[in-house]
Amino acid sequence: MQVLFISFLLSFLCTMLIIRTSRWHGSLSADHDLGSVQKFHAVAVPRIGGVAVIVGLLGVASWYSYKGILEARAFWLLILVSLPAFLGGLVEDLTKYVSPLARLLATMAAAMAGFWLLDASINRLDVPLLEPMLQFWPVALLFTAVAVAGVANAVNIIDGYNGLAAMVSVMIFAAFGYVGWQLQDPLIWRTSFAMIGAILGFFVWNFPRGLVFLGDGGAYLIGFMVGEMAVLLVARHEAVSPWFPLLVVIYPVFETLFSIYRKRFVRGMSPSVPDGVHLHMLVYKRLVRWTVGGSDSRHRTTRNALTSPYLWLLCSLSIFPAVLFWQQSLILQLMLVVFILIYVVLYRALVLFKVPRWLVLRNRRTQKK
Repeated sequence: MQVLFISFLLSFLCTMLIIRTSRWHGSLSADHDLGSVQKFHAVAVPRIGGVAVIVGLLGVASWYSYKGILEARAFWLLILVSLPAFLGGLVEDLTKYVSPLARLLATMAAAMAGFWLLDASINRLDVPLLEPMLQFWPVALLFTAVAVAGVANAVNIIDGYNGLAAMVSVMIFAAFGYVGWQLQDPLIWRTSFAMIGAILGFFVWNFPRGLVFLGDGGAYLIGFMVGEMAVLLVARHEAVSPWFPLLVVIYPVFETLFSIYRKRFVRGMSPSVPDGVHLHMLVYKRLVRWTVGGSDSRHRTTRNALTSPYLWLLCSLSIFPAVLFWQQSLILQLMLVVFILIYVVLYRALVLFKVPRWLVLRNRRTQKK
């Protein structure tokens, strides 16, 4: 609990400082593009919340070193290898000139560093045809880099509404921390608790009022840590099914894969081009938009915040079975299929306006009329 408290307190204070000093750095750090299809906030807001998250982690690492905790070196290395992912996103937050490909390559470089320095390698998948290939280290290196960068990018994609990516990430790290605790692996559960505290320190300022955003730096940092924890769990423990971390992260990962499919094969556009039909955007447009009338910033912020709990609930449908059956590959595979079917059915219902009326939040005054 000390780990969680330290990271939370430092992240909380740093986020508060970012908000209170925004008049000095807002010209660089704030998101002024309010007209994009993927922007639903009403006023320019600092998008460097990732700085607070990494400050929380650095505080924990310093405390580890001071107390002489055995995992201190590995934790420092974990922060070190995360820097390319974090800095690539942070520079984009400040300059708006770093391309998605450059950020992806930076995150892949971070994953490669983790491969060599932390032995964070995907070397088994419980898939007979792929298993022999992963024993060849160049293949394992490339596969690990692509997988970790893909997870980081997936977390960035769902970072669209107040509290959405942050709480989904907290749920993911809670699942990793629980299994790490069961396995008596201090690096896994300590890192997971440190991430939970650092994210929650940011979260209380982000949800529901949206006073600060994670930005690409924060989303890529958190996403990279999610990917590294997933890889380390499987690499360090034969008892953990490789399908466990996949089921834990399936919501953001499948959101990304489905988005690529939708853009490339349905809409005939580049996957890198933003569009307004991600699942979280459809939830906003079809389920939440009508709950609070008016176009002023207060009402828009309220509608923004009301969107996230729908997706938290969806994410929990994969998290809970993953935690219950983290050693049983067959059940995890079945749960994976079930989640994907639920996602597709929900997406189709939203697109076709066939969502049950009880799911739609409406303004009470409108209903009376």
